[in-house]
Amino acid sequence: MRQSHHKLTVATSGQGFYDITADVVARLSADRYRTGLLTLFIRHTSASLLIQENADRDVLDDLTAFLARVAPERQSLYRHVAEGNDDMPAHIRAALTQTHLAIPIVDGRLGLGTWQAIYVVEHRRAPHARLVLFHVLGD
Repeated sequence: MRQSHHKLTVATSGQGFYDITADVVARLSADRYRTGLLTLFIRHTSASLLIQENADRDVLDDLTAFLARVAPERQSLYRHVAEGNDDMPAHIRAALTQTHLAIPIVDGRLGLGTWQAIYVVEHRRAPHARLVLFHVLGD
């Protein structure tokens, strides 16, 4: 059994879903794992990771609208507003989603379903550089 580590910086242009599936596959292809487990971890408290539908954009739009209803951008609701209206709502949205993912590697490929993609979800309105760490364990 062997392991490897990688980093991916994702440049975001504001709130939204950023598909990083092709970047993840490209970074893993050189390692030539046949079987194993990929763990992805995002090093931020106002952005998250999701595996979600990649065929119908309405899914991502509905998720965006849902998160906006659950954690609205109204400063009067929060004590932590140091960085603006979107600060605390971004933390809440990140807490409700995921900071890490575990994806099996099967026959040299990610074990994703037909309509699944890996997304960095930016919860802040301003552009950011988000760091995603990879850890692969396998053969």
